Amino acid sequence: MAQYSHYSKRRRLWTRLVPAFAATAVGAWLISQTLVAGADEVPLSAGKQATASSAEAGWLAAGNAVDGRTDTRWSSAFTDGQWLQVDLGAPADIDRVVLRWDRAYATAYEIQLSTDGSAWTTAHSTAAGKGGTDEVTVDARARYVRMAAGKRATGWGVSLWEFEVYGTPGAASPTAAPSTTPPVTAPTTAPTGTPTTPPAVDPTTSSPGQPGQTTPPRTGWVPAPKPVTGVTPATGNPPRQAHREFQANCSFSHRAPDDPIVFPNLPGASHDHTFLGNTTTNAATTTASLQAGASKCTVPADKSAYWMPTVLNGDRAVIPDFPQVIYYKSGIRDYPSVRPFPTGLRFLAGSATATATEFKGSRGYVAGWECGDSYRNVTFPAHCPAGTQLNVRYQAPSCWDGKHLDSPDHRSHMAYPVNEVCPTSHPVAVPMIEFKMAFPVSGDMSKVRLSSGAASTWHYDFFNAWEPPVLAALVKHCVNGGRQCDARGYDQFDPGAGAALGPDFRPRV
Repeated sequence: MAQYSHYSKRRRLWTRLVPAFAATAVGAWLISQTLVAGADEVPLSAGKQATASSAEAGWLAAGNAVDGRTDTRWSSAFTDGQWLQVDLGAPADIDRVVLRWDRAYATAYEIQLSTDGSAWTTAHSTAAGKGGTDEVTVDARARYVRMAAGKRATGWGVSLWEFEVYGTPGAASPTAAPSTTPPVTAPTTAPTGTPTTPPAVDPTTSSPGQPGQTTPPRTGWVPAPKPVTGVTPATGNPPRQAHREFQANCSFSHRAPDDPIVFPNLPGASHDHTFLGNTTTNAATTTASLQAGASKCTVPADKSAYWMPTVLNGDRAVIPDFPQVIYYKSGIRDYPSVRPFPTGLRFLAGSATATATEFKGSRGYVAGWECGDSYRNVTFPAHCPAGTQLNVRYQAPSCWDGKHLDSPDHRSHMAYPVNEVCPTSHPVAVPMIEFKMAFPVSGDMSKVRLSSGAASTWHYDFFNAWEPPVLAALVKHCVNGGRQCDARGYDQFDPGAGAALGPDFRPRV
C-alpha cells in the first residue's frame, strides 16, 4: 500500500444501504439512508471499458455495470473470488465509488486501485456487506478501479446494476494499454475458515448435499439418490394425440419474500412470491418439510411447492381467487416414455431478469399476457375489460439429466426438447409443467407490475413432493395414455377408461 499511504489518514468510509432484503425472523427491515450522487454528476466510469473475471451469460456482461442504466446488470459465475473492474482511460483523482448491488451481492469485498492495471492497492475492505447501495469514500489517484468479491451472500454469483466511480478526470492517455491482468486473489476479508476460491464443481462426481437435509446447499449439484442411467432419448412415433396431460389444480396458500431454491435459509432475501399448493413453503423448505406439510391442491397427495412473483396493482397484491391450472403434459412426441418426476426435483422456469425480447423468444413462452380480446402480449395490456382477469401461460423444460435434483443455476439439470425429442445430455423425459395463471385485475393496467419487475420477468419455481404412487398413476393413465384428464385423472372424452384415482384421490387398485 506504499503508493497510497499518504492518503490513509484522510480516507473516510461511509456505507449506506437501501432496503434490499427483509432482515431476519424477528421481522424487522434494515433501512438506512442512501448516499446518492448529484443528479447532474456523471460518473467517470460511464461508458468506459469494463472487464470481469466471468459473466453468468452473454447478456450479463461487465459493460452493463457502467452503461448508466438501472435495467441492465453484470452477473458473475456462481463461485467466490469474482471481480469487476473499469478502465477510466487515464489516471484520475477519485473521491468515491458507488456499488448498486442486485439481490446477489458480496458480503466480503475490496475496492482496489491501480495506475497501470498490474499493481493493485486496497482502498477499502469489508467483511460485512449488506447489499443495496454502498457508497465508499476514496481519496486517491488511479486509472483502474476494481471491485474484488471474496464471499457471496447467496447461492448465485455477485451482481451489480451499476459500478460508479466519481472524481476529477485526468488527461487522456491514448498510448496507455488496457488492463490485461489476470484475476486477483480474492480479498482476505472473508470469514475465517471460509475458502475464497473453492475448486470447480464436477457435476458428474460432486456430492454437495442430499435432498431433505436440514440445511440444503446454497450452490452445487444435488445428486439424485436413484439416478437414471443407460437411457437414450425416446424417439418413438406413437399415434398423435392432441392432449397428453392431467391438471393439478392448486389454490393460493400464502405470500412471502422467500425462495427456498435460489435463497435457501435466507428468509426475506427474495422478491415477494405468491405460493400455491404446499402450505409450509418458506426459505428453509426441504423435501422432508414438504412431505410433512399440508396441501391446497385438489389432490392431497400433491404436496409440491409452486411459486411465482406476486402480481401487484400499485402496492396491492393481486391474489388468484380460485384453484389455478398447473398442467402436467408430455413435451415430447413419444409420450408413452414420459416418467414421473423423482422426489425432490426442483427447478426454475423463466427468468426474473428477462427483457421483453428475451421473454418472447424463450423456449417456455406460450401466449404471453392476455385479457379480454388482447392476446400474445409481452407487456401488460393497457386496459382489461371490467370483470376479466389477467392470464399468462408458460412452460417449463421437460428433459432431465437423470443425475441431479438441482444444479448451481437451478436450470442446468433440465432442458427443453428439440423437435419433440430430448437432447442426449438430458435424455430422461419427465412431465412438462405449464403454468396457466389467472389474476383478478381489470380496468386501467398502468400500475400493474410483478414483484420481480416488468411483465417480461415472469418466471416460476417448482419443488416436487408428490407421493410417488399417486403421481405415477396419473402419469401412466393420462400422459402415457394420451388423455386429457382432470385432477383425478378422468378424461370426459374417454369415459370408458375411468379415472386414475378413486373418489378418495388414491390410485385405483
